[in-house]
Amino acid sequence: MRQQAYGYAAVTLFCLGITPVAQAELKPISEETMGEVTGQAFMQIENIQDIPGNPHEFTRMTLTMDVETRMNVDDVQAGELDGGVDFAAQHVALGHIARNDGQQFNGRTYSAGDTVHFEAFKPYIELAEDPAEGKLSGFRMGFGQARGSVSSLTSSFSGDIGLKLVSDGQEYDATLMDQNAQATRRRASHIGIVDPAAAPADCTSGAATNCAPLTHLQSLIVGQEGTDGVTDFTNDFFIGFQREGVDWQSPDGANVINASQGVFINLPTSMTVDMGQLITQGVERLQTHRNDMGRHLF
Repeated sequence: MRQQAYGYAAVTLFCLGITPVAQAELKPISEETMGEVTGQAFMQIENIQDIPGNPHEFTRMTLTMDVETRMNVDDVQAGELDGGVDFAAQHVALGHIARNDGQQFNGRTYSAGDTVHFEAFKPYIELAEDPAEGKLSGFRMGFGQARGSVSSLTSSFSGDIGLKLVSDGQEYDATLMDQNAQATRRRASHIGIVDPAAAPADCTSGAATNCAPLTHLQSLIVGQEGTDGVTDFTNDFFIGFQREGVDWQSPDGANVINASQGVFINLPTSMTVDMGQLITQGVERLQTHRNDMGRHLF
């Protein structure tokens, strides 16, 4: 089932909350009749227990639904505690609009003005429980498969951004930092390179080295690197809310992502960006409104 999902959340809650009012007599049916029935459940529930080395037990509820969406949110703040915010961003958008004819995204060619949807298949909610205490340790919302653009003006980020950065011809994994160039996965305000083989990071305005404000990173393409420049789907895009650190497994079981206490966003991306460009020019925001406001959006 594929839906244009502008009202997706409301429709989902409505569907899950419907109470049937019809009454009918229940009768058993034969095995022959059952054998003639085919279909797929709207919701799948998995109990994941006894994972070696993992103290938590998990319950994942997956909707067998495919979503294509383009949406904009003016302001998002999550995890506001102790004088700070785990995630704070303005003008958050999923999906975008092609600016020019012939632009290619997700393996397709678009004309100027075409909507390039954010694609999200099999959305799920997962709970992590500490069986020793019988308490909820955290929950997360994610997708079995996700691909598309995420745009924002982010001032505080907690989690991981799977970006590659290039400096002096070498490629590095991006590191989230605070304003003092100290690596952190909680309430980061900058992003750059922390590696013994690279020059030390310096976030000082006007003299920055291997460090740029997160506000310079205005649009990202969620997904994983594929062939021929096509971004493949990822199953590791999620936002989690943890009472304590939780090791979340990918839906296919291939990866384990350690999410720390508080709000945690795991943002895999197929992008590689030049560090010098990120410092001086930044990554330009994709068009997310019908009237292209470019950089004047902010």
